[in-house]
Amino acid sequence: MTIQWFPGHMTRARRQIEEKLKLIDVVFELLDARIPQSSRNPMIDEIVGGKPRLILLNKADLADAEQTTRWNKHFKAQGHETLAIDASNGTGVKDISGKVKELLREKIERQLSKGLKPRAARALIVGIPNVGKSTLINRLAGRNVAATGDRPGVTKGQQWIRTGSDIELLDTPGILWPRFEDPEVGNRLAATGAIKEEVLHIDEVACFVLKELAPRYGDVLSERYGLDSLPSSLPDLQSAIEVLEAIGRRRGCLAGGGHIDYEKAAGVLLRDLRSGKLGRITLEGPEEAMEPIGASE
Repeated sequence: MTIQWFPGHMTRARRQIEEKLKLIDVVFELLDARIPQSSRNPMIDEIVGGKPRLILLNKADLADAEQTTRWNKHFKAQGHETLAIDASNGTGVKDISGKVKELLREKIERQLSKGLKPRAARALIVGIPNVGKSTLINRLAGRNVAATGDRPGVTKGQQWIRTGSDIELLDTPGILWPRFEDPEVGNRLAATGAIKEEVLHIDEVACFVLKELAPRYGDVLSERYGLDSLPSSLPDLQSAIEVLEAIGRRRGCLAGGGHIDYEKAAGVLLRDLRSGKLGRITLEGPEEAMEPIGASE
């Protein structure tokens, strides 16, 4: 299954980023800590090249802390500075400035040796839709300067934003890649709300999530939905459908004749996942990373 998804404003965003890149000192690559690999645009390496990069694992408060630690080690092993943050409540955000100074230490030292006062670092913030870019910008700026929303496609243009004396940020619209050839990537993005729900069938996304969660978070599902006997794995679609049906019955997601409304049941599951009501959950580990990120030069 190949999912086509490349709205015109994303094409323009890529072009605008490439035009502004010569002005940029450092790139903030914002990923969803719950799906660090699937939320990483493989086009970003090509677009930003060898610019110094700080990988920010956002929404870490919703992710499995143990898995986030593993992802941090994974990226650091590839030579990248990385930081787990939660832009919504500010956890880790104050550490970004120090990380930027580490990345630009040689440049700053050269400026000081010439008797120059280092100017604010110009940072480009990139990431897929709904990963939290605008929330992070508002947190860094200490005021609401960027539109936010729990849906993809909120940011439509570019703007320079001053965040105190240390950093100037260039906000950009989220850029998704032209197609998802791996259906698991598309399902993970849909599960966390990075792509619009109408791109995929919501009940199919929910069944995918159940198959992913059962081996690692089966006890969480059982407790949340009062499931008496949840198997340790859901090997096929039918087994996942049966669990979704059980959730639907527990939550009263019924259609005419007492039949299960699968879309409604799927909505319950996905809302619980996205809001953190299922607890801290990560949908993929570093062992599932497909390609290493090119280290900064």
